[in-house]
Amino acid sequence: MCPESLTGISAGGGSPTHTEVTVARQSPQRPDADEPELDDTTGTSEPDVAEPADSAPDVAAAETANRALWDELRIAPVEIALAAGTGFTLRAYRAARELTPTDVAERDADDPFLARRQVGPAEGHDDDEEEGDVVILDEDVAREFAESEDEEKQAQRGDDATEDDKKDADEVTADEAGDEEVPVFLTHKGRLLLFKTPESLVSFVRSGAPNDLSQLDSWDELSERVEPADIAPLDDDVYELDLVVENLRGGHDTWDPTLLIEAGEVARDLAYALRLPAVLDMLSTGSSLDDLDEALRASVGGGIGGFMGRRRLKRIGAQTASLGWRTIVGKISAVVDWRD
Repeated sequence: MCPESLTGISAGGGSPTHTEVTVARQSPQRPDADEPELDDTTGTSEPDVAEPADSAPDVAAAETANRALWDELRIAPVEIALAAGTGFTLRAYRAARELTPTDVAERDADDPFLARRQVGPAEGHDDDEEEGDVVILDEDVAREFAESEDEEKQAQRGDDATEDDKKDADEVTADEAGDEEVPVFLTHKGRLLLFKTPESLVSFVRSGAPNDLSQLDSWDELSERVEPADIAPLDDDVYELDLVVENLRGGHDTWDPTLLIEAGEVARDLAYALRLPAVLDMLSTGSSLDDLDEALRASVGGGIGGFMGRRRLKRIGAQTASLGWRTIVGKISAVVDWRD
């Protein structure tokens, strides 16, 4: 007989009438807490077995300690995924005046695509001719030149006060630029150091090897305290650059705003820290990829702003966006130094 139904038989003796009555499954009753459990075979009570203590509080305490380390030293672990793999590195933000930019001379010399053009002398330039010489063609030109020079001198004398004001304004602008916090990564000679494992990253930090983060005042303390377990980036510090191009190729309906917005943030940081002006230009204000970024940020919001953001996204070409981002990811990948 099925344990979940009861079968009834009619009183008239005819063919059995099957009437199913659903019986709810009953969970086995636990013995009363005061009564000892008996063994099925011996009837004797079993000794109490201590259950393992919950380790969740220990894990939470360790994570809190990890974050306290990074918050105190103002450095953070970062995870970046590229086509060649996923690696860990470090990033910090400091005032621009406190940092010495990474030296890209060796990198650019090794890579012909990154090398700066050497500007030679202009065609037809006479080396014997001094730079300040002016060739006068006729008297009319000489007179006009003299008159314009007098006007410039008069204007210069009249603008002494405004020139001083301009210098003061420039100094204020320079001070503000120096106080602006800018990103700096674990880099060396224009290359981003990415490590396949937390252990290899910690080993490098402790080794005393040259790098651009060693100029930070908290670097020595980090090298003494950091452990592999500390290399646990927050979700906001995990970037999947390897998925960006494929996501954009899928079309507007498949675009992942979070993925693309975070990719833009880390790409700007890397372009600045690694001195990649071409990438900065591609992501600069007013560029097509910057328009994409702004539309994505608007689209995730609610109300009329989100609606308008989604409409703007429809006007951005998927092919153009994917080609642009393929270039960006390629330029960043070209300056990565993978470490095992």
